[in-house]
Amino acid sequence: MKEKTGYRAISKFLIGSPSKIRPVADLVRRRTYPEAISILENMPHKGARLIRKTVKSAASNALSDNKKLDEDMLYVREIYIDEGPRLKRIWFRGRGRADMQLTRMCHITVVVDEAAGAEKTAVPAGKPSKKAAK
Repeated sequence: MKEKTGYRAISKFLIGSPSKIRPVADLVRRRTYPEAISILENMPHKGARLIRKTVKSAASNALSDNKKLDEDMLYVREIYIDEGPRLKRIWFRGRGRADMQLTRMCHITVVVDEAAGAEKTAVPAGKPSKKAAK
């Protein structure tokens, strides 16, 4: 049987297109928890607000399950955005026509873990400059 690693939070049936939320998720994947929260708080996207709530929930699950942990010891190990169902509505148009309006939904899954393994998988803050490489 596989050993449980990480602390998970799942938000389901959120109104938002997965294709618009995935680029925001790519920015915080494999970041430390405080860094991920600060990035998400300073972004104007709706997806950033949805992801921030789920990341905070996963961290809260981690801190309630393991009292030895602190927020600074956590990092976002996994985050993925799955497609949910679509709301289909009729949109009446001119000349007696009608179109289908699709409202897309998504499911957000976030797994946070202790930062002991974060050194191996952490994303560097920025790319090294070409001058520094010479």
